[in-house]
Amino acid sequence: MKRLIVIIVVVIIAAAVAISSRSSQTMQNLQAKYFGWISPFVETGSAVQRQIGSMGQGLQTLEELEEENLRLATENKELRTTNKILRDIEAENNALQAALEYKQRSVFRLIPAQVISRDASTWWNTIKINRGFEDGLDVGDQTVLTDVGLVGKTITVGKNISTVLLITDETCKVAVKIEGTKEQGILSGRRVQEAGESGEMQLDFLTKTADLQPGQKVYTAGVSGGVFPSGILLGTVASFKARALDGQALVTPSVDMSSVEDVFVVVGAQ
Repeated sequence: MKRLIVIIVVVIIAAAVAISSRSSQTMQNLQAKYFGWISPFVETGSAVQRQIGSMGQGLQTLEELEEENLRLATENKELRTTNKILRDIEAENNALQAALEYKQRSVFRLIPAQVISRDASTWWNTIKINRGFEDGLDVGDQTVLTDVGLVGKTITVGKNISTVLLITDETCKVAVKIEGTKEQGILSGRRVQEAGESGEMQLDFLTKTADLQPGQKVYTAGVSGGVFPSGILLGTVASFKARALDGQALVTPSVDMSSVEDVFVVVGAQ
């Protein structure tokens, strides 16, 4: 092993002496060949370094990404809010358009009014509207409705405000008739705890054999001397049961009393 090392050292020294003894022209040729041989590797390494550098410049820091994410989240919330407002405006516009069309085709003379408050203690009992005798309402009971059905009747009328008793109140009694039958009965509201969220009403004094079906429409009968004109929609049958002496149905009102905002007061015929 030692002999091999000695031989390698001697060879290296001899090569160095031989190279150093060559002319400068020979050295230049050797250098040129060397650089020609390694230049492709040097250029490749430089290109890779440049690409890595450009990639690094394009990358965002974590803080910048968080800021961008927050900005996009905020814009998304703003767009959702704007979209909801536009949908609400469209719904309100459609409701007003439907009410206007109803007023134009109605056989009644109507005074438009807005609901300004509800009786918070008994949700289904009464509402207050922003019309009174100065606006053309009579002091006596008058029918209050919307384009989709009966709401109730006025019970107190002030200068510019009136109280409306809803048909979903248990003290409000309405003579009714049933679509597609000769059945008639008396519709009244139910206690809040019994009526449920839909404000169901009860229809009494039907015949035991009425056999009403869910979905059948219930209209005002328009009895002589009554408050309500004939043919106004009250709601639809939800269920029917025969009792010992008569039949009883539960009726879902056509007007959602919890959200109604615009109504009409009937002040006469067209």
